[in-house]
Amino acid sequence: MSESAVQEIQTPQVTGAPKPANALDARLAATTLPTGGFTAAARADALARLRAMGLPGPRDEYWRYTDPHPFNAPEPQALAIDTGPESPLFTARDKLTLVFVDGSFDAAASDDLSLEGIEITTLAQADRAGDHWSADLYGTLELAGQTPVKRPFAALNTAVAADGLLIRVTGKPSRPVHVLHRRGSDRADAVWHHVIRVESGAELTLLESGMVGARSNGMIEADLLPGATLHHIAAKRAVDPKVGLSHLFARVGEGAVLKSFALVVNGTTMRHEAVVDMVGDDAVAHVAAAVLGDGDVGPFHHDDTVFVTHGALRGESRQVFKKVLKNGATGVFQGKILVKNGAQKTDGYQISQALLLDEASQFLAKPELEIYADDVKCSHGSTTGAIDEGALFYLRSRGVPYDRAIVFLVLSFLADALAEVDDESLRDEINERLDAWLTERPQG
Repeated sequence: MSESAVQEIQTPQVTGAPKPANALDARLAATTLPTGGFTAAARADALARLRAMGLPGPRDEYWRYTDPHPFNAPEPQALAIDTGPESPLFTARDKLTLVFVDGSFDAAASDDLSLEGIEITTLAQADRAGDHWSADLYGTLELAGQTPVKRPFAALNTAVAADGLLIRVTGKPSRPVHVLHRRGSDRADAVWHHVIRVESGAELTLLESGMVGARSNGMIEADLLPGATLHHIAAKRAVDPKVGLSHLFARVGEGAVLKSFALVVNGTTMRHEAVVDMVGDDAVAHVAAAVLGDGDVGPFHHDDTVFVTHGALRGESRQVFKKVLKNGATGVFQGKILVKNGAQKTDGYQISQALLLDEASQFLAKPELEIYADDVKCSHGSTTGAIDEGALFYLRSRGVPYDRAIVFLVLSFLADALAEVDDESLRDEINERLDAWLTERPQG
């Protein structure tokens, strides 16, 4: 982005000026804020809200299990760029690939944006051009998702994101859209913001993969109109000391379907927040993840924080989170189902499970139900355990080598989460990648 399009937020350079008074001042001093364009009002509002709420501290209820310091720090730690061969997922699929380098769109490396049934432009380009269909949506779902839980880094994203995709789906594109992240700087503090509107009866499959930034803060605001369908599949590869935040804010209309799945492998401190508002009758929302963390690669901490609100009749929601942890890795799940008054016939299901491959790893879970309707079916469960010795013995007694038997049992444990990927070929490709990752890291 050109210098005229951004304004540096910094402490005035006056002789003897004091250092930033708090963590937020220091964070903003190292940040740039786009100016002008149709997003100006939303950005100003988000920045004001951020200043009012401040950055989170370890005593904040929804940060009690995750140290916010790596996200609060003014700048990220340097992260060496991986020069090895790129091995992205989704290689077998015909797709429209859009490349982002350190959070900025790379037109030269991307496919042409034209595809039947869909309109795509970039946030940076549209903001310079002026009025756009996304003007009434940018920052709107993020703002709504700040109640009842404050989400400072989501407000930060809305205020400072300089680029992203603006996607309006009017039909059923023949190919999925693939967002491929790459790294160009060892200290990139990457921020991007996607806005997606899926019109009535339209359908989109959105894929994400690759590496981004030494630290990242990404967001998707997805508005699903009646009868719309959005499949979102993210495969996040990370290395020590990667620090990353991602946000999904979704509004699901009458008869609309949202299915979001994430595959996460490694990383130092990673947090994903999903806030889903089911506003239409017969809406469906499934949010799932398969997480594999190995503390031997580097300190591993992964946090999934999910808030699903049922506000209409006969809504169906699923939260399915499976984490495999070893060598001192830590997994966190904070999930809530809120059923509003009048949201009868709600079917809400939540399960969070961890498979600990050693005694040094841990799983911290906080499942919640808050129900104000009397004709609902809601349940939650959370378990933590080790490898089933009986099942392991069964496989070993039939000639399966020990390490291979562990791989079989781990893949079986993750199967429920992978089942949330409707496309069989995508599911098989993810399963093959998991198999490879586990095989490269034998047990025992």
